[in-house]
Amino acid sequence: MAEAAEVRSRRPLEGKVAIVTGASRGIGRAIALRLGRDGAAVMLAARDQATLDTAVDEIVRAGGEARALALDLRVADAAGALVKATVEAYGGIDIVVNNAGATKRGDFFELTEEDWADGFALKFFGAVRLARAAWPHLKRRRGAVLNIIGIGGRTPGAEFTIGGSVNGACLSFTKALADIGVRDGVQVNAINPGYVRTDRLRRWIDLAAIKHGGDTRAAEEEMVRHANVARLGEPEDVAALAAYMVSPQARLLHGALIDLDGGQTKTV
Repeated sequence: MAEAAEVRSRRPLEGKVAIVTGASRGIGRAIALRLGRDGAAVMLAARDQATLDTAVDEIVRAGGEARALALDLRVADAAGALVKATVEAYGGIDIVVNNAGATKRGDFFELTEEDWADGFALKFFGAVRLARAAWPHLKRRRGAVLNIIGIGGRTPGAEFTIGGSVNGACLSFTKALADIGVRDGVQVNAINPGYVRTDRLRRWIDLAAIKHGGDTRAAEEEMVRHANVARLGEPEDVAALAAYMVSPQARLLHGALIDLDGGQTKTV
């Protein structure tokens, strides 16, 4: 009896169904793997079927349950298709993790109308559409929405005008949706990652390493010093927090915008 209870405690999401977008690599992939390890059946979504299949295989080899659907959430009906496929596969939805979307950096006067439209199309409107499409299922099962946003929404910069604006909109959307969630019994929260060691950050580090003679460790140390943070994050750091925030133990968390950035956000 005690052994069975211990197994359940290690799998707090047993019996839950989760959708994770942007799940083929980086933070999204780490979250999908962690939710699968914690017992959830996971539907992974991104545009690259091959990388999605690799992540699904890893979850299944670890004893979990997962499927994948390759689609582009910038397309208006993609969110509905993702929800339909998940319900057909698993009978319902308990968790939605909106992680898809990257925005273009650069000089404000060189960014085009298309760059701005694309920045909002995936990260903001993709999340809006998926939350709306999944909401009846989440309401039925008292589920949870978790938006992975970013600290740029609270501390924008000159090179991040699109990203800061998109993230700011996502933060506001999270707070507004959380109010609806109080009424409907759906938990809504967000995580704002700082510097996390994804492929994108590694490319920045590789570029910065040029002035250090190719020494990536020195480039990372300079990045940490310049940002005045405890350390660079790992995708697994975000995954660990995400898994807790959608677990039964965290139901009091609601409308929370949690900065996971090693202290990079200095504002109150």
